[in-house]
Amino acid sequence: MQIKTVAIQAGNEHTLSDHVRSCVEDYFAHLNGHDSTNLYQLVLNEVEKPLLETALKHADFNQSKAAKVLGLSRSTLRKKLEQYGIS
Repeated sequence: MQIKTVAIQAGNEHTLSDHVRSCVEDYFAHLNGHDSTNLYQLVLNEVEKPLLETALKHADFNQSKAAKVLGLSRSTLRKKLEQYGIS
């Protein structure tokens, strides 16, 4: 299965990857010489909760539809919702 990169129209066309890259570059720019650790986990924690919330809203809070949109099983989605305290 191939995942398509979708351009988001906001004046200019930027992909989700473009936005992530920009945010990570901004994060590094604001470290002011300090070291960063666990960046991978930080990004996942920052992205996953709003991703789940937005997918649920898009699916009118139907967990089966949201799971399908996300490409997750319904049980995995339920575990993640519980993990983040999303009801």
